[in-house]
Amino acid sequence: MTGRLQGKTAIVTGGASGFGKGIAAKFVEEGANVIITDLSEDQGVSVSQELKCEFCRADVTKPDDWRRVLALALDKFKALDIVINNAGATYPNKSSREVTERDFDLVMNVNVKGVYHSTGILLPYFLDNKRPGCFIQVASTAGSRPRPNLTWYNASKAAVINATKTLAVEYGPSQIRFNSVSPVVGSTGMTHLFIGKPDTEENRKGFVATIPLGRPSTPADVANACTYLASDEANFITGVDLQVDGGRCV
Repeated sequence: MTGRLQGKTAIVTGGASGFGKGIAAKFVEEGANVIITDLSEDQGVSVSQELKCEFCRADVTKPDDWRRVLALALDKFKALDIVINNAGATYPNKSSREVTERDFDLVMNVNVKGVYHSTGILLPYFLDNKRPGCFIQVASTAGSRPRPNLTWYNASKAAVINATKTLAVEYGPSQIRFNSVSPVVGSTGMTHLFIGKPDTEENRKGFVATIPLGRPSTPADVANACTYLASDEANFITGVDLQVDGGRCV
């Protein structure tokens, strides 16, 4: 049996850990040619060797880095089909009165401007070649069911969800699909920032108590959702924010 993404080429940002690594692993399993990007070169190289995929060190806030990633995809695989904008950032859980301009710039630059540069650099490839494409943003339930003390992180993810829907309408006639996936809190390298204390089962209880299915989201949960949205099975799905949240947003 061939995989659901057999022969497709995908870029996964923030692919060296957490949800990004889970997505990359699933895509490789499903037959895709995968390029992961990350700020950490050591970790990126290690994960790419583990998963048998390509790695390109890239900062999603830098347009030239996006150009390098596109060039790698075309040089190595001659095509690009799927873009997963997974790289994200947050600041420690705290009152909005304590949020610094540096905190604000961090979440807006990585979470929002990263998607802006992704589409700005990559869309011309799909449009000029009249090639269907698929963009998936890893957003957050914080964008639709915000909690206090992460105001500007929440706002950045709401912007991502809204922009994704708008792009879906704008580029639907060109057969370029845009969707987002919104996990609830999981156990990743940023979880301690979300909960404002060390990432332990005990400290996550307050968050998990609001999830009807009774557990956090996992990289596999997010990867499965992204696989469906990237596959031909979802070729009539665009403009959707798929909440991978165990019922949190009901």
